[in-house]
Amino acid sequence: MSNDDAKQESKKKDAPQADPAKAPRLRGTFDEAVRPEVMSKYGIPNRMAAPRMEKITINVNMGRHLDGTKIPPNIRDTVLSTLTKISGQKPIMISAKKSVSNFKVREGYDTAAMVTLRRDRMWHFLDRVVNLATPRIKDFRGLSRKSFDRQGNYSFGKNEQGEFTELKKAEVIFTHGMNINNR
Repeated sequence: MSNDDAKQESKKKDAPQADPAKAPRLRGTFDEAVRPEVMSKYGIPNRMAAPRMEKITINVNMGRHLDGTKIPPNIRDTVLSTLTKISGQKPIMISAKKSVSNFKVREGYDTAAMVTLRRDRMWHFLDRVVNLATPRIKDFRGLSRKSFDRQGNYSFGKNEQGEFTELKKAEVIFTHGMNINNR
C-alpha cells in the first residue's frame, strides 16, 4: 500500500459518519398504532392485506389562467417554484389531451403541474400538511370524512398555497390552489 492510499484510508476512518435518515414520525405512528387497530377492527389477519399509503399526488391546474393558447411565464414559474418548495422535488407539466373552447384550452399545450411523492418524502409532506399547513387555514373546521372513495383514497383541495411554512406570503406574486390526493 502506498503512502497516498494510507492517507486516504485514514481520512475515511476519521471522517464523521452521517447518521442514517430517521424514519418519518408519522410513519412510525401509522405502523405502531393505526395499522394494528385497523387490522383488529376489520379482522384482517395478514399484515400485507392491511391498508397502506403508496403515494401522494399534488396537482395544480392552470387552465383557467389561459388567455389564448399558452400560460404566461410568470404564472408557470410561480406554480413550479411553489410545488418545488413544498414537495422537495421537481414537478412535471401536464399537457391537455383535448381542446376545450369554453376553457380556452388547446390540445398539446401545458395546462397543469403535478408532483408525485413516495416513501419518506410522502410521509414528511403528510406530516407537514396535517400538523402545520391545515391548522393555519382561516376558519379551519377539519378535513371531511366524506372525501374517501371506495378504494380508500383520500382527496382534498386547498384554495391557497400560503399556509405552507416553506413559502413567504410577501413574495407570492400569484395565489393558486392545489389538489392533494392520497393513495
